[in-house]
Amino acid sequence: MNRYFYHSSIPNFFTAHPDEIWATLSQNSRLDDNVEQKDSWSHEIKCLKESMVGLDGQIFMEYSIPRLGKRADVVLLISGIVFVLEYKIGEKGFNRADIEQVWDYALDIKYFHDASHKLIIAPVLVATGAKEKSQTISRSSYDREVFEPLCCNDSTLRSVIDIIVDQYGDDSINLDEWADSKFNPTPTIIQAATTLYRRKNTKNKSIEDITRKTASDASLQNTTDAVLSIVEESKRLSQKSICFVTGVPGAGKTLVGLNIAISLFEESKDKEASEDRSLAVYLSGNGPLVKVLREALARDAVEQEKAKDPKTKYSKTEAHKAVDSFIMDVYHHRDYVMQMVKKPIEEGASLVVNEKVSKDNGATWLHEHVEIFDEAQRSWTYDQLSNWLSRKKGISNFPMSEPEFLTWGLDKKNDWAVIICLVGGGQEINTGEAGISTWLQAINEKFNDWHVYYPDNLTEKEYADGRVAEQISKLSDDHKHAHSKLHLKASMRSFRAENLSKFVKDLLDVNIDGAKAQFEKLKKDYPIVLTRNLDEAKEWLRKKARGTERYGLLVSSQAYRLRPLSIDVRCKPDTVHWFLDDISDIRSSLFLEDVATEFDVQGLELDWAGIVWDGDMIYDPAHSVLSAKERKNHDLTQDAWTHRSFTGGKWQNIVSDYRRMYQINAYRVLLTRARQGMVICVPEGNNNRNIDGEYQDPTRKPTFYDSTYEYLHDVIGIRNINEIEE
Repeated sequence: MNRYFYHSSIPNFFTAHPDEIWATLSQNSRLDDNVEQKDSWSHEIKCLKESMVGLDGQIFMEYSIPRLGKRADVVLLISGIVFVLEYKIGEKGFNRADIEQVWDYALDIKYFHDASHKLIIAPVLVATGAKEKSQTISRSSYDREVFEPLCCNDSTLRSVIDIIVDQYGDDSINLDEWADSKFNPTPTIIQAATTLYRRKNTKNKSIEDITRKTASDASLQNTTDAVLSIVEESKRLSQKSICFVTGVPGAGKTLVGLNIAISLFEESKDKEASEDRSLAVYLSGNGPLVKVLREALARDAVEQEKAKDPKTKYSKTEAHKAVDSFIMDVYHHRDYVMQMVKKPIEEGASLVVNEKVSKDNGATWLHEHVEIFDEAQRSWTYDQLSNWLSRKKGISNFPMSEPEFLTWGLDKKNDWAVIICLVGGGQEINTGEAGISTWLQAINEKFNDWHVYYPDNLTEKEYADGRVAEQISKLSDDHKHAHSKLHLKASMRSFRAENLSKFVKDLLDVNIDGAKAQFEKLKKDYPIVLTRNLDEAKEWLRKKARGTERYGLLVSSQAYRLRPLSIDVRCKPDTVHWFLDDISDIRSSLFLEDVATEFDVQGLELDWAGIVWDGDMIYDPAHSVLSAKERKNHDLTQDAWTHRSFTGGKWQNIVSDYRRMYQINAYRVLLTRARQGMVICVPEGNNNRNIDGEYQDPTRKPTFYDSTYEYLHDVIGIRNINEIEE
């Protein structure tokens, strides 16, 4: 399918009858064309014909922007310049949201359209009812080949085109093949999920055209197809299967899971319970991710309905009902499965299905045949689940870990079932997380008729918790299936830096040579800078972002001594507003007041991130910040990081290997959230002393911060903002 509804040379467009152009647009449109849309096209055609007399080049109308799932009204190719036009018919002013919209279109064409990488892109907002506005041609300081949006009305459009062509046009640039060049977009998880959900009623269920292909053959579409084939095979053979999908941070595991859930849910939702259905549910213990995705899809569904019919009364509540049925918090799902269990549970006894569902042994209690668990390694251990159920639900003697219990529920199906475990590397950030081996242990000990599908690298240190290889070796040969396409090798989060996750891993592992080498590859296209001043960090973020690019401040959940900087980790952000609302809402990340921790942002992303590094994790191989007593009592000599938590009124050293791992992983999450670049702020601490020469604030000694800054700056080579010439 063409990426546009109409394409012509400008001279041919000028001579074509308006009805002919309008008919082509209408014929190629796959939308329900309402009267408002038809009137808009008619106005655009009239305006463009009047504005392009004597010009040469190409014109595209309704040009698709795949990452955003939207269409630019008009794209003009004139003298080697790409003009992106967005019309607002009858609008009397130049609204910020409209300016951001056309800027987003221009940035997406610049970043993701192969033939446009080296071209000048000029976004133009045409508000047809607005007064004439003086024009200032301003090239972005960060990417000088993308202009800041120009604003005009019908009568001044031509003058805007002429100004830019006269100053920057180059007739030697051949754009004949521009239309056929590839789009390789990298959407955020919110954008991708929204686009996929819009397509739920169409034949196009592919994610190939909204995501960038990697160099490996394990692209998102290949992995999706591999998992769907496992689902189909399990259904055909009436077998139960568990499938593991691994990937580096930002590789697209969540997107794969959502695509499968949306596809299978939509395929089955209108079938009766007695029919052959493949209902699926996407489950995550990541509460913020679930809330943000649900709200984003619901908001967009309302917008889509209003776009089809401005008089629609489709409410967000209605939209949420549909979305919430296939995207669910794993805790709510677990509570539902718990209703199957006969209580009280006798000490040492196995779980028994209660009378309420015992008629078919619970086979029809769960509607879904496919359950997709995101970040499956974070499911709870036996101790964690048992203690929580005892304290919170009054359920004693619970005999299972969370992986075993959730498998137990789906195992009651009398035909087939599939569990899909999406596994991130180095993502465990909470105590009581079971790891992958617990899922395999459950299969080996309780559900050995299940088939196991896994990528070869599941046993590697980054994904394993020490016992995975042992558990896989115990599986029978005819029930274990290694599958190369179940691993996503390249990060899709940052289209500027595929090796970001490798850089962060080397940085935190104190692989200095590796980190320096990766940073050299990164720094040209992916800015990473340092500062010791929070206000400088905020200003850097504001200057970098354009259009609706999202930025925000991130801190570790243990960063308790940033309060003097007006950062209090005890004040939790409203993640829905933090991620989805614009700068007019003080709860938005863009306002730079509320900060998010690793628990708020895992699985989500920003375009630009500001990481504020507290004294909870200090680079200090000699552990010179510790007292002699602390060094004597704690064998920390093998770790270049000093790990601490703030308890009462002072810092306490973290000795537990698990808790130290969680803290490293917390910073791994924070440092891999940004798609386009980041600023790391390491405060200076408080050097003020009292009359006796003692620190006024011993919890913020400069030594708690200086060594980390020096590691990043002097050892790795990350420059301070003030050392960089704009």
